[in-house]
Amino acid sequence: MSAAKFSRYDTVDYLKTEEEIAAYLDAVIEDGDPALIAAALGDVARARNISKLARDTGMSREGIYRALSGEGNPSFATVMKIAGALGLRLSFRPMTGRASG
Repeated sequence: MSAAKFSRYDTVDYLKTEEEIAAYLDAVIEDGDPALIAAALGDVARARNISKLARDTGMSREGIYRALSGEGNPSFATVMKIAGALGLRLSFRPMTGRASG
């Protein structure tokens, strides 16, 4: 019996369409962990062209990687700048099953 061979899992391999990207980000946002949200935005950035994103945002590639590593702590302004350059829009919806007030 031969040993099973596995390739390394990378979320980026599954972010091919706008719908897949939106579904992924929606699922991550449901968790509510800011570091996970930043890392997911980093996955989307890697699925696209990081060099073009750097040009579009005026940030360095290294700065983008660092901010969206999951270890970074990007400002809201940075998140918005990157999301906009990726063609993404942040939106808010009421939480279901939660009392307001």
